[in-house]
Amino acid sequence: MKTHTLAAAFGAALCLAAAADPAERLADPAGEARARSLFRETRCLVCQGESIDDSEADLARDLRRVIRGQVAAGRDDGEIRAFLARRYGDFVLFRPPLDPANAVLWGSPFLVALLGLGWLLLKPSRSTPDTPLDPAEEARIAALGESRDN
Repeated sequence: MKTHTLAAAFGAALCLAAAADPAERLADPAGEARARSLFRETRCLVCQGESIDDSEADLARDLRRVIRGQVAAGRDDGEIRAFLARRYGDFVLFRPPLDPANAVLWGSPFLVALLGLGWLLLKPSRSTPDTPLDPAEEARIAALGESRDN
């Protein structure tokens, strides 16, 4: 039992050591926790599908240093997100802010859905109105009926 506990503790320490270089971490545990939270909200511009917390790309490492520097300088999370968006564009944030520049992107799915619903509700029906048959058509129908009876 004691060896299992020791092995689990060793594995946990190894995982923590692999997660980030201790020399890069902030001395303040609360500041480091804030920085790590911001890492998970920030997209790696190289990998694009991963956060900088998960990425091993050099640019992700640089962004982690920048965010830690901003946290250490006393900036709040909103200021850090705004700085990243100004420098790298809104794409760097997994949850970009709603502003006039990207309102079309946020609103276009709703607009398309409303246009589609309107088209379905207002489209003209394909059925033709009932019009009386002319005498030639009535004669053909009568002839077809007589030929079927024989």
